[in-house]
Amino acid sequence: MTHVDGNALAGAFATTLGIDITATIGRCRGCGNSFDLARTHAFITAMGAVMRCSDCQAVLAVIVQNPREALVNLSGLAYITVPSL
Repeated sequence: MTHVDGNALAGAFATTLGIDITATIGRCRGCGNSFDLARTHAFITAMGAVMRCSDCQAVLAVIVQNPREALVNLSGLAYITVPSL
């Protein structure tokens, strides 16, 4: 399966969480590297999307949307840094 960069998930996360997490810096829980989430690897299917670390390929985030709700898992991220407004 081929991937695109994390920017492809900007709309889904902005709609669900109210922020564009691809514009933030995150730390991978797997390898400990910090980077712009826009440069992650995104794998998108009809069932949902997976964001993986571009360095170690650990799963950082998963988002699944259905007509009633969105399910979001960010457990692969140690943290994200959101700029102050």
